[in-house]
Amino acid sequence: MANTGNIFETHDQRETDETFIPLLQRAGFRLEQIVSNGQASAPGFWYDQDRDEWVMLVRGEAVLELDQERVELKAGDYLLIPAHVRHRVASCSQDAVWLALHMNK
Repeated sequence: MANTGNIFETHDQRETDETFIPLLQRAGFRLEQIVSNGQASAPGFWYDQDRDEWVMLVRGEAVLELDQERVELKAGDYLLIPAHVRHRVASCSQDAVWLALHMNK
């Protein structure tokens, strides 16, 4: 049976919560929807992940910081973040919806 959904469906959540919804998981990767509602990384917090991550901003606007680089994203933009590149969300719009693909090495 086919598994269908809609990337703009945001499920039941409070507007203050950031939500991570698994969409597909197979050997070697995990695809998730992230609904951010304006959340940014806490001051001083940086992600440092063991695997590559490809992100696409499906809706909204956001600014990511990668080590010393700032990347401004608008709907439709995507970015590959290699493993162990420190990164954080500096800001994002209230309507931000992402796709994140986490890949195993």
